[in-house]
Amino acid sequence: MSHITITQLGKVATVALNRPEVHNAFDDKLIRELTVALLELEHEPNVNAIVLSGVGPSFSAGADMTWMRRMAAAPEDDNRMDALKLAELMRTLAFLTKPTLARVHGNAFGGGVGLVACCDIAIASSEAKFGLTEVKLGLVPAVISPYVIDAIGTRQALRYFQTGETFDAHRAREIGLVHEAVAPDQLDAALGAQLALLAKAGPLAVREAKSLALRVGGRIVDRRRHVDEENASLIARMRVGSEGQEGLTAFLDKRKASWVET
Repeated sequence: MSHITITQLGKVATVALNRPEVHNAFDDKLIRELTVALLELEHEPNVNAIVLSGVGPSFSAGADMTWMRRMAAAPEDDNRMDALKLAELMRTLAFLTKPTLARVHGNAFGGGVGLVACCDIAIASSEAKFGLTEVKLGLVPAVISPYVIDAIGTRQALRYFQTGETFDAHRAREIGLVHEAVAPDQLDAALGAQLALLAKAGPLAVREAKSLALRVGGRIVDRRRHVDEENASLIARMRVGSEGQEGLTAFLDKRKASWVET
């Protein structure tokens, strides 16, 4: 695997997005590698908790520009299959039986926000920035939407899905996207404190507690799979539509989209 790294300390595995040159942006290879790694760690008996982090200045800046350019030129069915793979990644992370923790620093945009929302516990540096900026491209955060709405609720999603505005870590904590926002030099200590609490609990009890919260909260994997299929079709349709094509082309050409008043 070249797009991620996996390290283990005790019974904690850390999976790090490892594309610092593009701020850990998503492409099809990163999606595939991360999905495989999570599924393998799910069945690793010597791992009781999984930390998701990023190498370099950002957690994840969202979609990779080269990947976006390729998908912008692809037919709708190819875009749908591509979106389903991202949906599989998010669903895999969200429904792992083991506790998952996000270590968030730098920027987390688009799919990066989705990863944060899928983790059970999210700790962010106070310098982190967040954004669901898809509407600026004539698109929507379709695939990640169920997980983000689980985290921040419909009321906040109505604002941030539509405005595409960026917000800081303290606002992310206020709306429920992250649990804590701490000084950068305290990030690892805050993460370690959560891991220490998990280590004092029975591993089976922790897994049952997670399953309990998901079930009582109405988060059922089979239902989510159906929603993922609908959302994959939505984003595929929007990518090949006239507004999505204009938004993606404008972004890649580094110009304003036609709907932006000068």
